[in-house]
Amino acid sequence: MSKKKGKPDEVVCRENIVRLKGKRKGGYLKETVRMLKGKVVGYALAYINPRLCGVDNGRVLGYDNAHDYHHRHFMGEVTEVEFVGYDELVSKFEAEVHELWRKEDGE
Repeated sequence: MSKKKGKPDEVVCRENIVRLKGKRKGGYLKETVRMLKGKVVGYALAYINPRLCGVDNGRVLGYDNAHDYHHRHFMGEVTEVEFVGYDELVSKFEAEVHELWRKEDGE
């Protein structure tokens, strides 16, 4: 199949929000991904809970590549991170969120 000349490349954007329940009620997990030609070109992963973090719009933990670099947010602090791949980053984010929840639960 040939692509029509002059047609811009399609950017696919996906957003998922999971509202937390129980003792984490009021918090949520958010994933926003922008893809171009099947490749991730923009992303934001966030665990947001204003009860735990009063800065950075309640973002307890997050990763994104806004401002032209890959970085991590944690309780208001921002540090640059090495980006290996989106799937690896999602796994790292999920592991960190679960570790935070274990600490919250006193385990």
